[in-house]
Amino acid sequence: MDKQKSGDNKMSGLEKPPQKQPITACLLSAAFFGALGSSFLYGYNLSVVNAPSQYIKKFYNKTWFDRYGEPIGSETTTLLWSVTVSIFAIGGLCGALSVSFFIKILGRKGTLLLNNSFAVVAALLLSLGETATSFEMLIIGRFIMGVDSGIALSALPMYLGEISPRHIRGSIGQFNSILICTGVFTGQVLGLPQLLGHESRWNYLFSFLAFPALLQMCVLPFLPESPRYLLIEKRDETAAEKAFQRFLGKKDVSQELEEVHAEARAQENLNTISVLQLLRTPAVRWQLITVIITMACYQLCGLNAIWYYTNGILTEAGFAPSILPYITLSTGAIETLAAIVSGLVIERIGRKPLLIFGFTAMAVFFSLLTVFLNFQDRVSWMPYLSYICILAVIASFCSGPGGIPFVLTGELFEQSYRPAAFMIAGIVNWLSNFTLGLLFPFIQQSLQTYAFLVFVVVCLLGATYLYFVLPETKNKTFVDISQSFAKINKIQVPTPSQEMEMVLSIKPHANGNVQDACRLESSF
Repeated sequence: MDKQKSGDNKMSGLEKPPQKQPITACLLSAAFFGALGSSFLYGYNLSVVNAPSQYIKKFYNKTWFDRYGEPIGSETTTLLWSVTVSIFAIGGLCGALSVSFFIKILGRKGTLLLNNSFAVVAALLLSLGETATSFEMLIIGRFIMGVDSGIALSALPMYLGEISPRHIRGSIGQFNSILICTGVFTGQVLGLPQLLGHESRWNYLFSFLAFPALLQMCVLPFLPESPRYLLIEKRDETAAEKAFQRFLGKKDVSQELEEVHAEARAQENLNTISVLQLLRTPAVRWQLITVIITMACYQLCGLNAIWYYTNGILTEAGFAPSILPYITLSTGAIETLAAIVSGLVIERIGRKPLLIFGFTAMAVFFSLLTVFLNFQDRVSWMPYLSYICILAVIASFCSGPGGIPFVLTGELFEQSYRPAAFMIAGIVNWLSNFTLGLLFPFIQQSLQTYAFLVFVVVCLLGATYLYFVLPETKNKTFVDISQSFAKINKIQVPTPSQEMEMVLSIKPHANGNVQDACRLESSF
């Protein structure tokens, strides 16, 4: 009976629900400025090349003529433009492959700060390419900007997930999605002909890239590093305590420190493991499968392909080409609004319901869009319904699938696995992005208006998998989430008495450093 009581009372600080203290200015600043110089730039680059595309092609033609004394061929123009657009994804893949290396050496905050240098260099190349009469500078600049985005989409969610109290971890994590959507919308607004989307001003669209990066460089150095990184990987409990105090706005952070100590004790190895080691670890097999499937569905659910149809549907609806850019702004506005709403409700509704709802709703509206597209030539008002479906698909995506996959990647893995997990998630993300861009034109050519049925299947399969496999992660510690997968991974969870023995046998040193965690024996 005493043993049971001891087990029930163990780590009582961890068993208490977290106190819902107000969000501090330090935490909000880290979330906003971290996302402003990272995910905002990614979103901005998704939309910024659309408005000046005709001017950039004209610049390619003029540069080619000045060099070789003859007009550029149409096929060569198409090739150069395709490379300019698609090399962004290649750079993103390279960034995702390198992020684990940078994070291990520089930490989460240090990696974000270093990443700003890529954005500034890319901004210089892209904005000065016309002056230097070099289209190669534009292509290289787009590649470097892709590297920046590949690093940012891994380092930022990791940083936000580790600095946030668990009762608002999802909401803080959604800053990533909100700023992506804000970046897309900003690119659409600045690309208007009255602003920077003009032949004489298009290079300033790329100069703008430097401002968010410079703002982050001015603010982020004064904010703390991830406390979990400081405590578990750097073994600096004093720095971790100070970081927790600033992020949480209170002096007594013993409960948060003990939670991180418990996470350290639960891990077999405190050293950051490699991708190959992660792939070989049975204890995280289904977490990894879940992240891979969720991230693949994030790209393959069809949102990027929806842009192929938007202008065509608006033209069919009778809108004049001159006002199409202004009508298209509604897509960016809906995207941003849905992401904000998702961030506000994620801690009440949970990650799993929002993901399943988002994918299911996308499948429904893609199905309706297919029907409306097939009747578009027969009924005069049908294009308006098609456009409403496009807005509904965008809103459904941003309600959950647009940001939660990045939050989940940080939540499903404990500290030593997290960098490798984000690297794999990034690789899947960018490869899926590239694959969709490569294959969708052929899918569209073969299936015509039925092309969106492919995405209906992807969305339904993703929702079904998440319904049966994914546990709810809101308001849970990283250890609790890992243990939620113990049964499906066929890993036996330690009993309360065995956990208590670990607690008593491993204590922090008096000088504030953490001892190496003991290995959890297979007999557990």
